[in-house]
Order: sequence, then structure tokens, then C-alpha cells
Amino acid sequence: MDIASRTSARTAERGHPASIPPAELAGQCDFAATRRSGPGGQNRNKVETAVILTHRPTGTKAEASERRTQGENRRVALQRLRIELALTFRLPIRRDGTGPYEPSLLWRKRCAGGRLGINPRHEDYPALLAEALDVICACGDEPSAAAKELGCTSSQLIKLLKESPRALGLVNERRRRAGRHVLR
Repeated sequence: MDIASRTSARTAERGHPASIPPAELAGQCDFAATRRSGPGGQNRNKVETAVILTHRPTGTKAEASERRTQGENRRVALQRLRIELALTFRLPIRRDGTGPYEPSLLWRKRCAGGRLGINPRHEDYPALLAEALDVICACGDEPSAAAKELGCTSSQLIKLLKESPRALGLVNERRRRAGRHVLR
């Protein structure tokens, strides 16, 4: 069993690793600080402000070096790590057998009247992206079926994917392999 499968099995009971609160996720990471060259002034070249985070349970890494302080770079790297986890790991969606998929409380809070209100820089974005990708995958990469399960419109779901071009690319790659048209 590969690491993605083990992680999927472990996190299926707890939820997606991208939905772990940032402070808790930070506790599951190895932290490294380093220097990077480039714009940003003398501080960037003299002080170890670049941050590399490695999620110990999965081995997933993210880094940030574009900010002036280590604290700011750590925050950015943590958000990038959560998005990478959302893109990398698929969990089976839970169904109780009596009806359709029940979206998470977070999804229901963010989806009002079929419209998703979320900025891709918001702390909730990785968890919503992970849930959307899990449901889309479970629905055979059909956004209309996934949108119905999630209680939003297909256009809102595709808009969420477009906020992360890699997410849209992952869905489109699976659709291409199945001989279906790509989403735009």
C-alpha cells in the first residue's frame, strides 16, 4: 500500500488532510529555514527568511520565500501545503446509504443559494477544494453530478476549480483519459 493510500485510509475517519486546522497541521510538519536569492533587499540575502515545510505523515512539501519575514513565509508555505494536500489526496466520499452525499458543515456554510463564496487565499479554500475534488472524482469527473451532490451550480464548481489551475488540470486529465471533452 503506497503512502497516499495509507494516508487516505487514516484520514477518511478524520476528514481530508487539507481540512486540518493550520495550527494543528503546522504541528505535523518539519520546519526548515534557509536563505534564497532574489528581490527583497539585503534582509533576504542575509537572514534565513525562506521556509520549507514537510508534512511528516505524507512527505508532502511546500515552501515560501517571497515575503520579507520568516513568519509571513511560514503562513504562505502552510497555505500552499494545504492546497498541495487538497490536490494530491483523494478520499472516498461518505454516504450513509439512505440518501445523497451530505456536504460538510464548512461547505454548507460557504454555499448559500447554490453560490460559493470563497477567496482562494482564504484559510477555508484548501478544505473546500479537497471536498470538491473528492466529490467530482466520486461522480466520475462529471461536474453537473458533483454540483448536484454538493448543492451548488456546475458553473460555481468549475469556477472553484479554476481558482487553482492544477485542480482543473487534474480533472481534465482524468476526463481526457476517459475520452471526454475538457472543462473550460
